[in-house]
Amino acid sequence: MSITAADVETTVRTTTATLADARDADWDAQAGPMDWTCWETVEHIADNFFFYAAQLGPRVAATDRSVPFAWAQHREGGPGLVLFADRAAGPAGLLRCVDACGALLVAIVRSTPADVRAHHDDGVLDTEGFAAMAVGETLVHMHDVACGLGLPWTPEAGVCGRLLARFFPGAPTDTDPWPTLLWATGRGELPGHPRQPDWRWGAQPSG
Repeated sequence: MSITAADVETTVRTTTATLADARDADWDAQAGPMDWTCWETVEHIADNFFFYAAQLGPRVAATDRSVPFAWAQHREGGPGLVLFADRAAGPAGLLRCVDACGALLVAIVRSTPADVRAHHDDGVLDTEGFAAMAVGETLVHMHDVACGLGLPWTPEAGVCGRLLARFFPGAPTDTDPWPTLLWATGRGELPGHPRQPDWRWGAQPSG
């Protein structure tokens, strides 16, 4: 039931393949319900891959604080990030950043022992937890971006179900996993269940 390096790799590939169909779209459009643009949200996806890999990378991972990179915002209200894509490189350059940062996380997850734990703002995570967090963040933020760019985006049900079991164990299990994941992350309605405006990832080591 865990999220693996292969799941991260598949997520990176489907993300970049989907976004490649929108290279001529308006990347400054709002990303669904977010206050960020589609460009900023995809930068956030790339930044997550890099930042999560960095937490697992040190010889001795820290559980009380993140690796202390400086971060910045390019505009008020925009995401606070460690890295940004060169806007002059266009959407193709942005997707290369996603691909490169995703590859870093895949390599780190594959080579890091399962019992390693490191700090995350939502709680201490193990190796699988960082992989799961990266996949979960990417799937739901790609929903936001797909809304803004007019793209189809429906992740595989199996990985959505594993994310729900990992982060939202109290979520309904008799509903379609993808709409349920959107509901659990405050992005949609689920018949018979109240909206989740104040949600958060249920982060904790898996073992």
